[in-house]
Amino acid sequence: MKSILFIVGFSLLLSGCSDDEVGDVSLGFLTTKDIKISVLVDPIVTGVTCHLANIEADLDFADPSDGSIACRQTGAITAAMINQIDKSKSGEVVFKKSKSILFKSLKIRRIYDASSQTLMYLS
Repeated sequence: MKSILFIVGFSLLLSGCSDDEVGDVSLGFLTTKDIKISVLVDPIVTGVTCHLANIEADLDFADPSDGSIACRQTGAITAAMINQIDKSKSGEVVFKKSKSILFKSLKIRRIYDASSQTLMYLS
């Protein structure tokens, strides 16, 4: 019986871990808020990897809006990839995650600056 409870408890603990999470920093002993750092590879421009840091509050209905994003070239970026992306001034959403039980969400948008041939990612 104890082994079954251990296995169930351990599997529940692991179910809270995300495959894309690479960091977890506690904001202190007296708070339920943590800074979670996750990785995102652009689905079209696969040579770009972004790391998102945002605050998650385990016992709140909505996570705070504070966050940051850092993106780096980690592989080849080809002309074929650039030809596939949305080049409008508003760009396109490449990642979306719910941040509350209501309407709050985190969106990562890719914008291309043709004059400097630069990809920008906005959270």
